[in-house]
Amino acid sequence: MTTWEPPVPALSVRQVLALERVLAGEPEVVAGAARLDRPVRWVHVAEAADVGVMLSGGEMVLTTGVLLAGDEHKQTEYVRSLHRAEASAVVLGLGRAFPSPPEAMRRAAERCQLPLVVLHRPFPFAQLTEEVQSRLVRRKFAAVSLSETVRTELTGLITGGAPLQRLLDEIARHSGCPVVLTNLAHRVLGTAGERSAVDDVLRDWERIARQAGRSEGDGWIRAELGGRGEPWGRLVLCGYRGDTETGRLLADRAAEALVLHRMLGGADCSWEGQSALSLLTDLVGGAVPARHLLPRARAAGLPVNRRTFVPLVVRGHRAAPLDRTLRLLGLPGIAGELSATVTAVLLSLARDQDAEALTAHFAARLRSEPADGPVVVAAAAARASFDDVPAGLREARHVADAVADDAAALDLPPVVRLRDVHLRGLVRLLRDDPQVQSFAERELSGLLRDPGEDLLPVLRTYLATGRNKSRTAQLHHVSRPALYRRLEAIQIRLGVDLDDFEQAASLHIALLAHDAQQR
Repeated sequence: MTTWEPPVPALSVRQVLALERVLAGEPEVVAGAARLDRPVRWVHVAEAADVGVMLSGGEMVLTTGVLLAGDEHKQTEYVRSLHRAEASAVVLGLGRAFPSPPEAMRRAAERCQLPLVVLHRPFPFAQLTEEVQSRLVRRKFAAVSLSETVRTELTGLITGGAPLQRLLDEIARHSGCPVVLTNLAHRVLGTAGERSAVDDVLRDWERIARQAGRSEGDGWIRAELGGRGEPWGRLVLCGYRGDTETGRLLADRAAEALVLHRMLGGADCSWEGQSALSLLTDLVGGAVPARHLLPRARAAGLPVNRRTFVPLVVRGHRAAPLDRTLRLLGLPGIAGELSATVTAVLLSLARDQDAEALTAHFAARLRSEPADGPVVVAAAAARASFDDVPAGLREARHVADAVADDAAALDLPPVVRLRDVHLRGLVRLLRDDPQVQSFAERELSGLLRDPGEDLLPVLRTYLATGRNKSRTAQLHHVSRPALYRRLEAIQIRLGVDLDDFEQAASLHIALLAHDAQQR
């Protein structure tokens, strides 16, 4: 990998005039001095009075003015035509036609703010064109080389199965500035670059996103993402320090790679989901303070000002159905899959909304939809501050994990909270304690040594249902006599009496500890 270096900027009028060869002609700026930073795209030697019609913009025009001498009207119209053609500057060699700067041309150039430069010493124009053209060609080659390097490296990442974030990191490395990926509604789907610089961009993203790329040379360069004529996203280089042409070339190559990445990802490649997951994962992990993640949350479309936050963890539904349900119910929030079976959800409600009622409505809707197994909706208490969201998500995850294995057997409320998990919640918190692990192994050793008869699940269901034999037989699809035989085998293996409350309670605690350790 090459280290990023700032691209060679476009030559400006000021830089051309500072070249050693040009200084030999003793250049003097007599008009348009405020516009000397205009980029020079090409150098054109022309004596024709109507040269403006031959230009396409950005040219520095060199002339001796032999066809303009003695006619002030022609001199004025000459300058105006160059202005209309968006020439970058005009350089007039004194001597053949004009011994001194012509006043008519100077006044017209000043009105048009077109830099007018006179050369006081004879100067071969061929030397200037050769010098500038060679520099421009080298710059163009460097830009094309950078473009191909970016294309090759990004394509290699895509074919290697790299995630979206890896591509964005590579784009930011080559551009040397923050990179932001958005949908058409300006919702941020991904970012890359120096963390502090990215945060500065995101703090007021909604406002600055609508201004990005509106003026040339502002360093904000946008590239549209889409296919079949339909745009669906944008890539923004924020504060690019190189010249605009190189930046646009770089942005276009990056956009092509991102479109390809999305196409190869298929239906499962949801950039919105990846963005939500990244934010929720960072919140749950707690490595980054929540207040530092606030700009990302706001830019991702989550309302954060004067809101009530409800942290949830759902088992039994993937993130995509949860997103659809949030939209159908009109609930602002984000969802991201923490694992194949666990999805985190963060609701953002107005302060005057009933958080408990809306959470219950959301949970009821989820439980009524088709799912592969029992659906568990675990919630933490509503948070009034975004700083408290990480602790709330961890609490909801703890509650969901505490009831995961016995969700089908337990009589759970629509929304499970910390107060509902009782003993199993405490045991899960203590699962890594060596004494708890030893206790579980000792109590269950008779079944753990020979799990082939599948007696452990029967014991788990029997205890979870409050030693209800009918319910246990129903859940395991066996007859009552068959269940009695299995319960008798369990008692013999463990040397216990399941009708004794204390012994049954001891086994129940051991099972909860064993299951928590296995997870």
